Amino acid sequence: MVDEVEKHIRRSVVLVEIHWKNRIRNDEIHFKIGVAPIDENMREGRLRWVHCQESGEESSETESVYSLKCHISQEVNHLHEGLKHALKSELEKASPSLGRSAIYLKESHINGLPRYLTVQFVRFFWKRESNQKAKILRKVDYPLELDIYDLCSDDLRKKLEAPRKILRDEEGKKLGLKASEKSSGSKDNDVKMSDAEGSSNRSGEPSKATSEEGVPSDSGTQMTGIYDLVAVLTHKGRSADSGHYVAWVKQESGKWIEFDDDSPIAQREEDITKLSGGGDWHMAYICMYKARVLPK
Repeated sequence: MVDEVEKHIRRSVVLVEIHWKNRIRNDEIHFKIGVAPIDENMREGRLRWVHCQESGEESSETESVYSLKCHISQEVNHLHEGLKHALKSELEKASPSLGRSAIYLKESHINGLPRYLTVQFVRFFWKRESNQKAKILRKVDYPLELDIYDLCSDDLRKKLEAPRKILRDEEGKKLGLKASEKSSGSKDNDVKMSDAEGSSNRSGEPSKATSEEGVPSDSGTQMTGIYDLVAVLTHKGRSADSGHYVAWVKQESGKWIEFDDDSPIAQREEDITKLSGGGDWHMAYICMYKARVLPK
């Protein structure tokens, strides 16, 4: 019996050593080749401001979160409206100057942008009247391209102005190129336009206006505040305690694939935006957006 216990302890020690060696090795890889851990790619900084109108007290603090919430109400028809609602709220807490509880207004602004932005539709809640979970079926539209510039703090907006201007100029040039070449109607020009729409420029480097994999914005890239939809997690069913979850993922080729258990199905991009709710069909519960970045 003692031998068995000793073997078990030795085995546990070996497993712990392997775990830490792998962890150290991963940290070394992150440092050497600049690959950021997943949490750094998805963490968003937020500046929170709290104000009590009754006492005039104010305070501010920063926090790190991993998703934006889209609150759903009768006034919310679009994702952007739900995001704005979620960044403003009221809370009751003790007021030092009043010596009692008071209502504070809490307003948050995004102060740091992640490489991947996760948005959660708050569809499930606790219904007090029936003392059970419930699901909000309301239709809430969401875009393929999400611009969160107006949700950012003043300081972050200033930092985004220059890269956003560069991005607009590049996209404007591309649109101008398309228009001029379309009017010419020649076969040679059609070939040139195809090259311009590709993922590289004449020097063979990636286009500045495309989304890129890599490290966070402070390590060689500039954020623009613009994100492209790359994945949707849907829930099908009216009950909060049952139903079916399905993932819809955009491939590098630009095509969308529906992953329903072990059955991948190709989907059209226009069908992805129809997963906005309003019935018994699949409705978006989580959307993942990828940042459109520029090299420094």
